[in-house]
Amino acid sequence: MGYKLIHKTSRTLSEGRYYPLGATLSDDGVNFAVFSQNAREVYLLLFNGPDDDPSDIIKIENRTKFIWHVFIKGVKAGQLYGYKVVGDYNPTWGFRFNENKLLLDPCARALTSKLVNPDNLLLAYDSMSPDLDLSCDSRDNTRIVPRAVVVDDGFDWQGVGHPEIPLNRLVIYETHLKGFTAHRSSGVKNPGTYLGFIDKIPYLRDLGINAVELLPVHEYYVEDFLRSRGLTNFWGYNSMGFFAPESSYGSGKQYGCQVNEFKTMVRELHRAGIEVILDVVYNHTGEGNELGPSFIFKGIDNPTYYCLTGTAQYPARYYMNYTGCGNSLNLSNPQVIRFVMDSLRYWVEQMRVDGFRFDLASVLGREDGYYQKSASFFDAITQDPVLNRVKLIAEPWDLGTYQVGNFPLDWSEWNGRFRDTVRKFGKGDLGQMRDLAGRITGSFDLYGDDGRSAYNSLNFITCHDGFTLNDLVSFDRKHNEANLENNSDGTNDNNSWNCGCEGATDDENVIRLRKRLVKNYYCILLFSLGTPMVLGGDEFMRTQAGNNNAYCQDNEISWHDWTLAERNRDMVDFFRKAVRFRKAHTILQRRKFLYGIDSDGDSFADITWFGKNLDRPAWDDTEQKTLCYQLDGSEEKSDIGDYLLFFILNSDHRSQYIKLPVYNDIKWRRAVDTGLDSPEDFADDGNEVVIDPQDHYMANPRSVVVLIGT
Repeated sequence: MGYKLIHKTSRTLSEGRYYPLGATLSDDGVNFAVFSQNAREVYLLLFNGPDDDPSDIIKIENRTKFIWHVFIKGVKAGQLYGYKVVGDYNPTWGFRFNENKLLLDPCARALTSKLVNPDNLLLAYDSMSPDLDLSCDSRDNTRIVPRAVVVDDGFDWQGVGHPEIPLNRLVIYETHLKGFTAHRSSGVKNPGTYLGFIDKIPYLRDLGINAVELLPVHEYYVEDFLRSRGLTNFWGYNSMGFFAPESSYGSGKQYGCQVNEFKTMVRELHRAGIEVILDVVYNHTGEGNELGPSFIFKGIDNPTYYCLTGTAQYPARYYMNYTGCGNSLNLSNPQVIRFVMDSLRYWVEQMRVDGFRFDLASVLGREDGYYQKSASFFDAITQDPVLNRVKLIAEPWDLGTYQVGNFPLDWSEWNGRFRDTVRKFGKGDLGQMRDLAGRITGSFDLYGDDGRSAYNSLNFITCHDGFTLNDLVSFDRKHNEANLENNSDGTNDNNSWNCGCEGATDDENVIRLRKRLVKNYYCILLFSLGTPMVLGGDEFMRTQAGNNNAYCQDNEISWHDWTLAERNRDMVDFFRKAVRFRKAHTILQRRKFLYGIDSDGDSFADITWFGKNLDRPAWDDTEQKTLCYQLDGSEEKSDIGDYLLFFILNSDHRSQYIKLPVYNDIKWRRAVDTGLDSPEDFADDGNEVVIDPQDHYMANPRSVVVLIGT
C-alpha cells in the first residue's frame, strides 16, 4: 500500500482565501485553508470513499500568513478529504513532519468514523524502546485514518432561539450523551445518540431541569492501551476534532449526519426551554506524548500547537504535561488561541450551544508555566463579542494548581470547596459549621470581591468524576477493579460513608438511612445560593457499583438504568419538588450575597443565624453538627408575598430540640423534613403542615428541615 505525493488532479483550482480556516462551502466549490508555519509542502487529498486511495492529490501552492489555501471548483458537501504535510522530521528540535501520515483537518466539521488504530499499526510504545520516536515511522496510515467531511452549515432552526436563562435561575444536569440513553431500559428509538437524547426531553422538563451539561461531544480518540485491555475512553476527554461532533453518537445514515443530528437535539432542547452547555477539552489532545500517534497537530506543526520541553541533548523533544494526559496545547501562541476561539465561536454560532465548561481550565491560563488570571486566552474571551455573552464555566484546577475563586470576571467555577464541605458535613464530620455557612450563602470569600455574584459559584456535590450520589452514601472505599489498574486509579479522598454496610444491601434500615442522606444532599445543594449542578441519575440513585473513575466503562457501569427511576420513584418525586421549591422561592435565586442586614426595612434581616436555642451559633465549637438559619423571603419579590424560611441542618446521629423564633401574625409550617418517609417528607405547595407547638421543632437524626413562616 502507498503512493507518491505527486500533484494529480483534473479539477479546476484557484488561489482561494486564507480565511476562514477549514473547508468552507460556497455555491461553486470549496475553499480549503490550513495553518502550518514550519511545513515545506502541504498536500490536500480528496477521496471518493472512506477506504479508497485518493482520487486527487493537490499540492497547495498558495500560502498567506503561514496559511496554505486553495479553492476547488465543483466540490460539494459530502466530499471526503485529508492532508499530508512535508517538512523536517527532527524531534530533537520539535519537528515531527511525516509525509507517510494522513492528517485530519484541525477545523474539520465532521469525520467519517471513529479515530482508532488497528492492532497492526499500534503507535503506543509502552513495551518498546523509549527512543523509538527518534526514527521516522515510514508506515503509511492513509487507509486507517477517517476522512474529514465537507459540511453544509445550512439548517432549519424553525425560529427556535436560545433560552437565555440567567445563572441564578439555572438548574444544571450533567450527563453523558450516550450513557443517558444507551441502556436497554431507556425506551428510546435511537439509544446512545443525539436523536435518542431528544426522547428524554419530557423527563428533564418534568424534573425542572433547564440546562444540560454534556460530557465531551467533540470527536475524540480512544487510547491504544485501553483498547488493548478491552476498554475504551467512554468520557471522551481526549479530543481530536475540535469542530466535529462525535461520530459514534450519530445515526450513521450518511457521512457527516452527526452535524445536523446534533443541531436537531439542540433545537429541541431549546424548544423545551433547556440550555446546552458543552464540556470542552482545549488543554490537551489525544495525540499524547512523544510516543503517541500522529494524526493531526504533531504532523501539521508540532512546535506551534504544543508546549514543548526537553533536555540539553533534546531541547524540544518532549511535551509539557500539565494535564496528566501526555501533552498540553500552547495557549500562549496566538495561532493556537485563534484556533480555540474559532472553535468556540463555531459551536455558538453554527451549533447554537449556550455555554462551555472548560476541563482543567487552569491550564488555559498558564503562561511561562504559571497560572495567570490575566492570561492571553482569558483576555481574548473577554474581548470576543460572541463568547463574552455565553456561559463560561471553569474546572479551576489542573495537575499542579488549584485556582478556585481566582478566575476572571466573566467566568463561573466548579466550586470544589462547596463539594468537599457539604460532603463532610453530610456524613457527620466535626468542625464544618463556619465553612458550611459560607458555602450555602454563595461563597462570598471566593466570589464576593471581584464583581461576581453567588451564582458564579457552580455548586455541586457529585459529578461524572467520582462517586455517584448513591455510591457516596453506600461505599467507604472506591471499587475500580473493572478498570484493570489494580484499583490504583481514581481518588481515595471521597468523603463518603457507607452507612454501615459496604455496597448493595437488603437491610431496610440501611436503605432508609441512605435515602435520607441523599435527600439531605438534594436540599443543601438546591437550597444554597449559587448555581446548582446535579449529576445525571442521582435523582433516582444511579450506581456505578463503587467505581469512582468510570472513564473507561462504556457499559452498564456507566449507563443510566432507567428501571431505577421507577424503583426509586419516591426519590425522583422528592428531587422534583426540591427543584420546584427552589424556583418558587426567589430568595434562593437572589443575585446578591446574603448579609445579616435588613435590606427591605421589614425588621427582618436577610439572613439570621441561630444556635439550637435561638442563641448565636457556636461557630468554633468543633463538636457542633447542627446549623440553623432564617431567610427573609420578602426581601426578593415573590408570588408568595411576605414570608420567612427557617432551615435546620442536622448531621448529628441524634435528634435535636430546636427552638424556633415566635413572631406575631406568623405561623410556621413544615415544608420539608427528610427524616420522614415519603410522601410526608416534602409537602405539596399549599399543603405545608402547621407546627404545633410553634416555639420548637424536634429535628430527626441526620435530617434537613425547612419551615415556611407566613
